[in-house]
Amino acid sequence: MGKLKITLVKSVIGSTERQKKTVESLGLGKINSSVTQVDTPDIRGKVKKVEHLVSVEEIEA
Repeated sequence: MGKLKITLVKSVIGSTERQKKTVESLGLGKINSSVTQVDTPDIRGKVKKVEHLVSVEEIEA
C-alpha cells in the first residue's frame, strides 16, 4: 500500500470547528508541519475535507 505525505500549508484560523478537528486528526499542528500516513479511504476522505488547507504528495513504498 502506498503512503501520503500531508503538509499543512494554510492556517486553520477562520476554518470551521469540524475542519480544525479534521486537521488535528490527521496529525498536523503548525503550518508547514508534515506527516506520513498510509493511503486508505479514511485518510483520503479527511484530506478531501480540508484540501484547501493541505498539500498531498504520494510516496512510493
